[in-house]
Amino acid sequence: MDIPLNAKVRCVEGDCGRSTYVIVNPVSRQVTHLVVKESEAPHTERVVPVDWVTDATHDVIHLRCDKARFAGFTPFIETDYLRESLPDFEHLPGGYGGYLLWPIRVPETEKIVQVKHRSIPLGELAIHRGARVEATDGPVGKVDEFLVDPKDGHITHLILREGHLWGQRDVTIPVSEIDRVEEDGVYLTLEKHSIENLPSIPFRSSWI
Repeated sequence: MDIPLNAKVRCVEGDCGRSTYVIVNPVSRQVTHLVVKESEAPHTERVVPVDWVTDATHDVIHLRCDKARFAGFTPFIETDYLRESLPDFEHLPGGYGGYLLWPIRVPETEKIVQVKHRSIPLGELAIHRGARVEATDGPVGKVDEFLVDPKDGHITHLILREGHLWGQRDVTIPVSEIDRVEEDGVYLTLEKHSIENLPSIPFRSSWI
């Protein structure tokens, strides 16, 4: 089963968004979640467990939920509001920094700070389309999609995005040749010349 990025995502009633990230357990090399950006305003990105995917091709992912259930999935970007203490001006020469406050008012001692963070399970990583793929001797391309075993969600292959060193064909990298997956990209155990000889899928211009 393909897990494409920047592909249409459909609920049971029809289109509901586009895939923007896959969330991967870098130890087990298992895709655990899909991040989907809503097609309607405010275009919230939502974290969908991969168990909700019923089928996927290179350009469409089907979910087994309706739009109401989809809207209930956790937002990918969450916002916390934290209190932050402000400097104490009372100890400065001349009172509050040596300035006379007019009209007289008491300076604020704290402010509310908005902090945004990604909703990702502990120890897992979010990979986006176009993330860098590195051979042992340098960059070789960018992530296009992952091939996943539908039985257990484990990655079987990584597919390089078009525009890599070998032109208009899709190069498939076996998961056994992935050394590690990090926030900034995917690192392989292979050198560039070895990747050139790997099997490929014929170039498909219809891919998104």
